[in-house]
Amino acid sequence: MRTAHTLGLSRRAGRHVLGVLLVAALGALAWDGLALRRSQGWNTVIAQRQALAVAGAQAASAPQALPAELRFAVASEQATAGNDAAALDAWRALQSGTPLGRAARFNAANALLREAGRLRAGEQPGQAIALVELAKENYRELLRQDPGHWAARYNLERAQRLQPDGDEAETAPAAAPRDAERAPTTARGVAQGLP
Repeated sequence: MRTAHTLGLSRRAGRHVLGVLLVAALGALAWDGLALRRSQGWNTVIAQRQALAVAGAQAASAPQALPAELRFAVASEQATAGNDAAALDAWRALQSGTPLGRAARFNAANALLREAGRLRAGEQPGQAIALVELAKENYRELLRQDPGHWAARYNLERAQRLQPDGDEAETAPAAAPRDAERAPTTARGVAQGLP
């Protein structure tokens, strides 16, 4: 009987070792699968970058031959690379009432505002005035097309702080008269106190 009991323990121990090995093998497969997926993701990013580079070269030679979405992506890549002038030209060509056109208008206004910020920090800050005005006009046009575009509303406010509109400065209320506090109380037909 001892041999049977010993065999029972050996089978149980063998099953346990087999289970541990199976779990370890599955873990190794899962790890390799994650590594493979990660490398495929990087390969996809590299392929997309190469496609954008090729599309950028094609866009330079025949920009209208590419689909609008691809031209938008190329312009975004150019802006990321620091070539705001080329990106701005591409975005201006895409501006329309479509969602992509509105996004192009928004990005163009942002590029104008960034360039104005660079000029203001440079030797000739007066050159930034025209760019800020163009950015504000782009934001306003975008808000006419899509009044709920809060990012454009926020950026328009930032542009207004950089360069207030000339009309606002001219129509600002004049300084209050010295006795302005008493003026409404002595006028006829004006209710005294709060309602």
